[in-house]
Amino acid sequence: MHIGLHVSDFTNPGGPATLREDLVRVVTEAEESGFRSVSVMDHLWQIPPIGDVERAMLEAYTTLGFIAARTERVELLAWVTAVTYREPGLLAKLVTTLDVLSGGRAWLGIGAAWFEQEATGLGLPFPPTAERFERLEETLRICRQMWSDSEEPFTGTHYTLGRTLNSPPVLRRPHPPILIGGGGERKTLRLVAQYGDACNLFGMDDVAHKLDVLKRHCEEVGRDYDEIERTVMDVADPADVDAFVEKCRGFAALGVTHVHGGFRGYYEPGSVRRFGEQVVPRLAELGA
Repeated sequence: MHIGLHVSDFTNPGGPATLREDLVRVVTEAEESGFRSVSVMDHLWQIPPIGDVERAMLEAYTTLGFIAARTERVELLAWVTAVTYREPGLLAKLVTTLDVLSGGRAWLGIGAAWFEQEATGLGLPFPPTAERFERLEETLRICRQMWSDSEEPFTGTHYTLGRTLNSPPVLRRPHPPILIGGGGERKTLRLVAQYGDACNLFGMDDVAHKLDVLKRHCEEVGRDYDEIERTVMDVADPADVDAFVEKCRGFAALGVTHVHGGFRGYYEPGSVRRFGEQVVPRLAELGA
């Protein structure tokens, strides 16, 4: 089993003046201690489960480009991109740029968006739920087309592209892995079965059921369930890594291969390295 570090808070102890050097230290320690991936939130305001909206937040793809320049191995993704915040052609180009400049380490993490307060505050589109899911499916189709050899036009209900040219092409073949976040049983997991390379779920008590739902969707659309990487989001208490490892053992038994999140408190110098040294080798022994 792999673990990824999710950087969800940019309110560091030293403030903006030291954020650059603090972030470099965090991602360098993550890579050196064996984390498979580094992800950042695709939000422009902090989200309520983590803190007040006024807390610091950086734009995701600018931040991932910065991280790419200072790492060599960790895979990079926004967890997860709000589909309505960027036009699909631009989003495909952003992920392509990250993939090329990182040497083929980019993922597309994407979801239907949910933080209406943020969107309304900054004047970003936030259509009703049903339309957001329609836009999500069209965006998935557009990205896959732009990462193929096709330059044909795309005409959908919400998006029209006259020529899906994407030059240079992505390095990752056939395309950067697509992770679709969320556990909605009727829409989200169906989209995973149709278009995704990975799902992302929450909560030990619910994962087994959600994976069963995903299996059924795969059967309905003729997709091999084993082609889809099963990932979860979970956050550890660094003071009790044994409990975290045991929880991961339960996830592994369900077929989960990648845990995103890691732990909080990562701005303390050396904390990521210590956590990685305690956890990464033990998770590597958990074969899904």
